[in-house]
Formats: sequence, structure tokens, C-alpha cells
Amino acid sequence: MQDFAVSQNSTSYRDTRLLLLDGQQRLTSLSAVIRGEPVSVRGRLRPIDLLFNLEHPDQLTVVTEVQENADDDEDVDDDGELIDDEADSSEDELLKRFNKMTFVVATKKLEQLPHWIKVSEVFKTDKDAPFLKRAGINDFNDPRYEKYSQRLARLRGIRKYIYRMDVLERTLSYDEVTEIFVRVNSLGAKLRSSDLALAQITAKWRHSLQIFLDFQTACAKTGFDLDLGLHLKNLIAFATGQSRFLTVGNLTVDVLQKSWKEACDGMHFALNFLRNNVGIDSPALLSSPFSLVVLAYFGHRRNYVLSGEDARQLRYWALVANVKGRFSRGSSETILDQDLAIVRQGGSVSELIDRLRLQFGRLDIAAEELEGRNQRSALFKTMFLVFRAAGAKDWRSHLAIALDHSGAQHRLQFHHIFPKAVLKNSLTSREADDIANLAFIGSKTNRSISDKALILYMPPLIEQIGEKPFETQCIPINAYLLDLGSYKAFLQERRRRIAAVLNSFIDGAR
Repeated sequence: MQDFAVSQNSTSYRDTRLLLLDGQQRLTSLSAVIRGEPVSVRGRLRPIDLLFNLEHPDQLTVVTEVQENADDDEDVDDDGELIDDEADSSEDELLKRFNKMTFVVATKKLEQLPHWIKVSEVFKTDKDAPFLKRAGINDFNDPRYEKYSQRLARLRGIRKYIYRMDVLERTLSYDEVTEIFVRVNSLGAKLRSSDLALAQITAKWRHSLQIFLDFQTACAKTGFDLDLGLHLKNLIAFATGQSRFLTVGNLTVDVLQKSWKEACDGMHFALNFLRNNVGIDSPALLSSPFSLVVLAYFGHRRNYVLSGEDARQLRYWALVANVKGRFSRGSSETILDQDLAIVRQGGSVSELIDRLRLQFGRLDIAAEELEGRNQRSALFKTMFLVFRAAGAKDWRSHLAIALDHSGAQHRLQFHHIFPKAVLKNSLTSREADDIANLAFIGSKTNRSISDKALILYMPPLIEQIGEKPFETQCIPINAYLLDLGSYKAFLQERRRRIAAVLNSFIDGAR
């Protein structure tokens, strides 16, 4: 809860300093847009500008963020994700998708289209003429004139919307106010359980929010910008030996403060172990951040003294749990509590590994497991990890693949080996996005290939740079597999190769 200026019409609250209990983020963003300003968001280098589609469908759609390419713009947001810039999708395909949307986060390309206008610019003036003229409407007889004018009026009508504000009496204690906050937000899915837990914790432990935020920032500087809720879950694990927030109301300030210090030490251990022992140096490579809580708690319970065998086994557990998606299936909190219980009771890493066997059966990767998986799969993240360890490089710049390259043209992207534009007439988007059709290269290289057929761009590349850059990413270069008609055979062969290197990499952890 932080200070927020609220416009007051009632004289009873005029010149009174009020605290906004709930809705700050929504009101801050809405206020900025209505004042004709971009929206600043934590973690982004640039503010967000929203675009409004004058040709939107009658049914309004949600705001969607669109990823765009930038050749020379260094000020791009690096969220640590492996990004598909859709460089091999046709312009027509992209425009059809965007034109079904009402609001999108602004991109340079969409800003150039006459029927996409900045929301902040609409609120700066009550005149429609600039926007109608830009859309090519020059007289009242244009059939779009009335439709666009009505839509602009409806957009500006947001200013007239009446927002309800309930003011709590001064006689209520801080704990009572917090209880009201928790109860109101427990009706429906308005807030996550971590948000409600944060309200209860900060009600008891004054000024703790800034302490939590400072630690979150410190972790982000090491490459792990984690959700504050994850740090709170780690705190609860250290305080109670389990991960659920249900008991947070019973914890005393002394317990919270002691557990937070221990949780911070544990998280430092987990991040160091993950980065230096496992090779995972970004949350983008994690199938779930819950593995950090297990690692942190394990290190703490062992007083941060591990044998060489323990360290090897723990590395193996971390890799298998990540590639198999241990916390991404079923009830993730239940699964996390199972692992925390093993650690709390003094169990070994072998017992954690046995839990993986109970969940998945075999712990090696079968080629069939890759079938139908896409870039959101845990397997995809480990695939990047393995290719990077094998020395994979961009096919033109020969820069080693990495998540933290500076400069837009070197930013890592995943490339459809058989371009989607080539496949779209004969296969579904799901089939084109198969994990076995994806490789890691730089943005500029990706755009230079664009939608060229594999059989056309691959042979010249092999002649220029040799076979090794493709071998390190398990890409078959047999001539008979490069033809469009051999797409499914190509996928099958590449899956076999990927599964082999994944298993070799994970087994090496032992």
C-alpha cells in the first residue's frame, strides 16, 4: 500500500491525506493514459504506449503486446525470454491477426498504419479531425466517418466512468484494514495468494515491503529477476517447512524476520548453485522457479555443507526436474510441498530423485517426448542449454548463442528451420512450431533468411560456414531431408539427435 493522489469532490475529505488500499496499479496506468502520457512499467526500459484500432471488431478484445524487430534501436526491453520475432511469417498473416484486436502495445510498424492511433493522443484533444484525416476520411459521406467518430467518442467516454471509492473509518486499526483488504480480494481471482499474504505480512512487519523489494532488485542484478511472490513463497517455506500461504496469519514478526534472513541466504545459495553448478543463468531457462525454493531449503538444512556426491546428485535432480517440468504438471504447490517435506525430514537427494521417478517413470528423454512440443516446453529451454554448452554459434556473426547479447541485431531469437510461411499451405501452425523445427540464431541472421525455403538457403550456408554450426544444434543436413516433402522425416531425425544430446548432457551430471 502506497500513497496515491485521489481527486475528491466531497468536502468532508478535501485536503485530507488518504492511502489507496487497492487498485493503485490500475488507477496509475489509467490516469497516465487519460492525461495523454505513456504508461511506465517496472522492468521495461521504455514506457508503454497503447494503440487503438479504429477498425476493431464489434466485440472488444484485450490489450495484447506485439513483439517487433528493431535493426538500429538499442533501447529494447530484455525480458530474458527466448523470443520468436515471427520474421518468417508473412506480413499479411500478421496483419490479419492484429486487425482482430482492439488495443495493442504500440510498435513502430503498427504506428504507421492509418487506422491504428495512439490512445494517449486521443485523450490530448477532443477533436476527431486529425485521426479521421489520417485514416483517409475527407468528407462526411465516407461510410467510415460515423463509425470512427462513435468509436473515438466511446474511447474518450472512459473519462466519464464513475469509479467507486469506499473510505474506511480512521478508527480501524492497521490489522483490521488489512483483514478487509484480504477478505475483499479473496472473492474471485482478483489477487494472487502471494499478494494477500504480502498484505498480511506487511501489516505485522512494518516497512518490510521495501526490504523485500530491495532483495528482489539485488537478485535481478545477478540475472534472476524473479516475481516477488516467489521470494515470499521461499520465506514461508523457511518459516513453516511448506509452501502454502494459509498459515501466514499465525506467524509472529520475530519468526518472519528470522526466516527472511535465512530465506535470503538460501536463495543466494540456490542462485549460485543453479548458475555455476547447473549452468542455468536466467529464469528464462527454468520450467518453474519453484526448483529454486527446493535448492534454497536443501542448502539451508545442510548448513550449506554438501559432499561432492551430494552436489553431483543435486545437479542431476535440478536438470531432470527442469527438463521434465516437475512443477509444471498437476498441483505445483502440492508437488513442491512433497519435496520440501523430504528435505525437512532430512531426506537425501536420492529421495528427491525417486520422487521424479514416481512422477515420470523413466528419467531419460525419449525422442517421442519432443513430438508436438513447442517453444514453451521445458524441453526447449534445456535444448538451448545443451546447444550452448556444445558451442553453438550464430550462422553469420559466429557469436556464441546467449540470452544477454547487447544490440538488437545480435539479440537471440529462435528460427523456424523450415519457415512458417513455406509450411502454412500444407501444415498447421502447431506442426510448424514443433520443437524439432526450431534453432537459435541472432536477429539479423533470422531476418536475412526470412521465408526462404530450407533447400534454397541451407546449401549456400553450408558452403560458407561448414557443417559444424548445424551439427552443434542437431540439424540434419542430408540433402534428401531439406525438401519440403521431407519435413516430417526431417523432424523425426532431428528429434532422435536432440534426445541423444539431452540424455548425454543430463547423464553427465552424475
